[in-house]
Amino acid sequence: MYKANDDRYENAVVRRAGNSGLQLPALSFGMWHSFGDDANYGDSEKVILKAFDLGLFSFDLAYNYGPGSGAAERMFGEVYRANLKPYRNELVITTKAGYNLWPGPYGNFSSKKTLVNALDGSLKRMGLDYVDIYYSHRFDPNTSLEETANALDGIVRSGKALYIGISNYNAQQTKEISKYFKELHTPFVVNQASYNMLNRGVEDDGLIKTLHDDNKALIAYGPLAEGLLTDKYLGGMSEDVKVHWSNEYVIKHGKDELVKKLNQLNDLAKNRNQTLAQMALAWLLHDKTVASVVTGASKVAHLEDNLGALKNMTFTSDELTEIDKIVKK
Repeated sequence: MYKANDDRYENAVVRRAGNSGLQLPALSFGMWHSFGDDANYGDSEKVILKAFDLGLFSFDLAYNYGPGSGAAERMFGEVYRANLKPYRNELVITTKAGYNLWPGPYGNFSSKKTLVNALDGSLKRMGLDYVDIYYSHRFDPNTSLEETANALDGIVRSGKALYIGISNYNAQQTKEISKYFKELHTPFVVNQASYNMLNRGVEDDGLIKTLHDDNKALIAYGPLAEGLLTDKYLGGMSEDVKVHWSNEYVIKHGKDELVKKLNQLNDLAKNRNQTLAQMALAWLLHDKTVASVVTGASKVAHLEDNLGALKNMTFTSDELTEIDKIVKK
């Protein structure tokens, strides 16, 4: 019988999402990869429970996470029911809908039918009465933002979600849907977007400023650019390396140029007594608008390495300037 570590909050770093009541660990546990139908249940259970024991009380999922739609939610639901259910009041469990849900026209995007039906399925798989944050996973170009906002507001009023989030919405789309949320008094709190030292799209677009000015928060996913911001490619990058669409343009000047930048960043990390990955995670948290960084781990050792980032989250102005100089040249 699992019993959570009594000291789980002793070293936890907790941040507030804007001026809302939502508080999150600086690092949230993401289940985008490695928790599908082909995952080993025992290994998955071990790392999920270790995350909670180390103060990571937020678990980030989506309907399409797996591989295999619904697979990660099923896996998490099994672990939750067997071990974590007594701790529900401490947990922040989030899910999303919008990508590759089921066959047919309602299996994608953010119509009311899609969002409502998807959440019912997610709750059933995880064995939950509600989620803490429910996200529209992507902007729907063919459905009015008013419909999407009304659907999400209705979900909160039904008691199936406490807070609302959006994901992969740019600054303008965020501003527009925020107007509806304000009119409806919907507890909209966060936008989850791809963000890392190499991928500055949310800065260039103005999304970070938009959220800051509105007392909302950003949750960063893809903090290591799918392994680019680790020691994996310091010795070079083969031609068959592929990255997620949200990070594709970081290779715009060629792989050799990117490897050069990674080594320069790694030298800076060494001076901070961090790995490149730890510095990349810490760098995201230097901006208070970033409430949490979603990072996955399939092994306990990876999880513990990631948590090492929280031991040094302070950057000098010279360090920040040097990082920008390396990345943006």
